[in-house]
Amino acid sequence: MKILLGLTVASTLALAPIGSLADTLRIAMTTTDVPTTGGIPDNGSEGGRFAGYPIFDALVNWDFTDTSGPAGLTPGLATSWSIDPDDQRRWIFNLREGVTFHDGTSMTADDIIWNLDRHLNEDAPHYDRVQAPTYRTYTGQIASYEKIDDFTVAIVTHEPFSMLDYLISRVFIVSPTRFEEIGDWVEFQSSPAGTGPFIVETVTPRTSIELVRNENYWDETRIPKVERLVLLPIPDSNTRTAALRSGQVDWIEVPAPDSIPSLVGAGFNIVTKPYPHVWSWRMNTTEASPLHDVQVRRALNYAIDRDAIVELLNDTAIPAIGIYPSDNPYFGSPEHIYGYDPERATEMLREAGYGPDNPLRLVVNLPTAGSGNMVPLAMSELVQLYLAEIGVVVDYEVADWGVVLRNMRTAAGTEGEPHRDAINHGQPFGDPTNLFRSHASSQFPPVGGNWGLHKNAEIDRNLNELITIFDPQEQIEVIAKAHQAIVDEAPRLFVVHDLNPRAMSPKVMGFDQAQSWYQDFTQIWIEE
Repeated sequence: MKILLGLTVASTLALAPIGSLADTLRIAMTTTDVPTTGGIPDNGSEGGRFAGYPIFDALVNWDFTDTSGPAGLTPGLATSWSIDPDDQRRWIFNLREGVTFHDGTSMTADDIIWNLDRHLNEDAPHYDRVQAPTYRTYTGQIASYEKIDDFTVAIVTHEPFSMLDYLISRVFIVSPTRFEEIGDWVEFQSSPAGTGPFIVETVTPRTSIELVRNENYWDETRIPKVERLVLLPIPDSNTRTAALRSGQVDWIEVPAPDSIPSLVGAGFNIVTKPYPHVWSWRMNTTEASPLHDVQVRRALNYAIDRDAIVELLNDTAIPAIGIYPSDNPYFGSPEHIYGYDPERATEMLREAGYGPDNPLRLVVNLPTAGSGNMVPLAMSELVQLYLAEIGVVVDYEVADWGVVLRNMRTAAGTEGEPHRDAINHGQPFGDPTNLFRSHASSQFPPVGGNWGLHKNAEIDRNLNELITIFDPQEQIEVIAKAHQAIVDEAPRLFVVHDLNPRAMSPKVMGFDQAQSWYQDFTQIWIEE
């Protein structure tokens, strides 16, 4: 068996000194490169966190004003939205007046239509042929759209889809005028214009994104308190921690777990808070993989000591036995509650035909770092060791996060793709559409995110019903039914829920962490 001992990735990033000014907030991200800044950020949801919402708005934004519970939606470039009473597929969005792009042009319904064309109209001269397909999981439900008047647009879905507003929250609106001045989507990333609270000043590939305050932001309560926000990609957790200690940055995402006690002792602040997230293996359930057998999938879930992994992470996570924690209204009442039971796991594998004379062998794609993936190398080594105890041989295919994202957008078993039995992914579940897009059989790539091609009639029945329900309480009940079936079907190896840890200088003030993958950087200031 191939054991990963001390598996780490040494960062070769040379941290250029950036002035530690009281009006500048410097954040070390977990990405290997800067996210794209043209309104379709890559690097997963971390790209949306740093190169999405700070620079752009969507029709619908996330609400960070109440951090006592999971973040919900709030008006963005649309002040309100409703369903056409005569057609549940037709959504009406009333646009905010008086909004200007960073280039000084005014936003109207024409700009919204132009942006939707960027994503969906392959005949449009500005259709983004490279990036738009990567956002099809957010735009794929849209059948058509139209301008009603200068400040009203309609969006029509293929079928009634009750959670379109969640999907629309990831469709960022950019300035058509700025694009037409530049004429190329790649070049546009160097000098984009959105409507968000920060403006892109400089993008240096593999080094930094430098943003400046938008003094004319339409929401006066969210005009940033700092003048500058500098974002640096530092994928290795130890390198990020060293950058914080040395004063090269003010804030780091995901500190090295074993560094947390000494960081606290040195006066740095460690911030954690629950949010909808699960670190898991997404399993290949096609007949080409042994994980096609539900008994094998359940066996793996009984083989993991999740408490030990939480201890490895210095209590910056909690054990996961499903996509949602057991105290979440979405959890439901599954038959299988996965505790650490290697004897049961071994017996289940034996019943499935695996044992010393026929060991189960798995190939798992593993990211080195990146969006929501926590400290994947050390965590995966421990998972590998626990599975070895029940006779499972795991070989990791280690890759950059961008490569892993690309692999997840290509369905398991696609001709020409290497065989993979699972892909490791730390995934936020901040809205119910993620459950639908990841587990409905209608959502196989490239339309959705059901990479492992898992299909179950009960799950499909509930998720297909979910998207037709507009009553929030009824949605909770149906999500719980779908989720309990997902837990019992085990199309994932559920490991932990992240507590979203970050470490920061005591000079960082005003940050109230949201229970969300996304965060509000506008209320933060640096104490002199």
